[in-house]
Amino acid sequence: MTETHERSRGTLSGAGRTNASRAALIGIGSLLVVLTNAVIFILPPLLPVIQAQYGLATVAEATWLYTALTLGGGAGFILLPRLADLHGDRNANVAAATFLTVGALVPALGDSYPTLLVGCILMGFGGAAQVLPLGFLRRGLGDGGITVAVAVLVIGTGLGIVAGMIGGGLIVQSLSLRSFFVILTAVGAATTLASYLLIPHAPPVVRTGRIGVVGTVWMIGWVAAILLTLTQGLVWGNAALVPLALGVAGGIAWVSVERRSPTAVFDVAMMKAPLVTASCICIALFATVNSAFLLLVSTYAQIIPDALRPADAYGLGLSALDTGWLMVPFAVTFVVGGAIVDRPVNNGRAVPVFVIGAIISAAGLAWLALAHDQQWHYLVGAAIVGLGCSMGIAAGFTLVQLAVPAEKAGMATGVAGTFLAVGFAFGTALVSADLSASLVPVPGTSLEVAAEGLYGTGYWISGVLALLVVVTVLVSRARSGRRAAAIGS
Repeated sequence: MTETHERSRGTLSGAGRTNASRAALIGIGSLLVVLTNAVIFILPPLLPVIQAQYGLATVAEATWLYTALTLGGGAGFILLPRLADLHGDRNANVAAATFLTVGALVPALGDSYPTLLVGCILMGFGGAAQVLPLGFLRRGLGDGGITVAVAVLVIGTGLGIVAGMIGGGLIVQSLSLRSFFVILTAVGAATTLASYLLIPHAPPVVRTGRIGVVGTVWMIGWVAAILLTLTQGLVWGNAALVPLALGVAGGIAWVSVERRSPTAVFDVAMMKAPLVTASCICIALFATVNSAFLLLVSTYAQIIPDALRPADAYGLGLSALDTGWLMVPFAVTFVVGGAIVDRPVNNGRAVPVFVIGAIISAAGLAWLALAHDQQWHYLVGAAIVGLGCSMGIAAGFTLVQLAVPAEKAGMATGVAGTFLAVGFAFGTALVSADLSASLVPVPGTSLEVAAEGLYGTGYWISGVLALLVVVTVLVSRARSGRRAAAIGS
């Protein structure tokens, strides 16, 4: 279904119409996107600070915080948009903001690695609020709702990157890590109240079906087991094969059960629509590239060369705040990329958009693989990668929304968001494995950091993953052509 066709149906009846003003609705949607993306992008530049403050021995221990955040997001992306479809937008958004608030409160009170790990899971779940505006803006704005919703998502993400990576670094540099979580708790509480006051509580048009909680938790479980092997394989040795075996067996059983489940995590009919499955895979690949890039940059930039032995020395010696400033070009081009793809995607030219976005991303990563020992190298690379990733992610979310009517906008958002979260988690695990392959000691401490050569390897691997987007969409288009030919004959 296209947006033009949806407009021909008119907006939803009185149940979908709201009395909230257009500006207020867009405003609260923007706030949710900015805040939740700020939380996601705050963590990468803070990982070295966290590793030092809590005495974590390896990079893998620190990056597991980011993995926990994204896996929690995977569950939230599935459950919360579906909650919005079945029980109303206000309830879903208030629930998401509450999880975000409690997730920040836990490490603010506990101030330890275990409480931070728990907090990241809760904040990740609440972070699904970043895609909820796709549903309530589409339902509340009527004509052009998809275009406005995707624009809010993309622009808000760009602003969230800046707010997260620079604001988080500024707070920690000026105050402390614990103070940062106290402030985040207060902001989360204010957002919860704003969601309750500004998002209308219109009854959903279709109150049928159930939320697949069991299937969601099961999926996150087997995915986490596989990622655990990827991040800890070099540390645990053969013992890492145990979670791998459990994850693979759990995944196979999950697929078998989901095919027959009346509350399947992914809507089968929607996934069979043209390019929808390919779009979701592309979203995951772009998210993998995105998270891998962020962690590689954040880790390298904050290594202090003088702290290492001369033979091992590398890094830029930057603070978390300075690392955030390196990401400004990424945020700017992320907004630009999302804005330029709306028209071609709505006009049926999504495949070229995916291909161009993938090639641009791969070019930026190839640049960084060859040149990443000067600050200006990152400014150039960040701008290129940000443009390519935003083109692919925006195109993917738009295509998935166009495949369903407005009353199922939350379900479509949940599917696309789940692939986004899994992609972020996989990228984090991939970088953790890469940066754990060869470690060098930090003299005078119990800490170890990755050997310098591993960063180039990480960028090359990420570039290959970006190019898999091209393979994905071309295979999907070829299969659609064969299917159409078979039907025609």
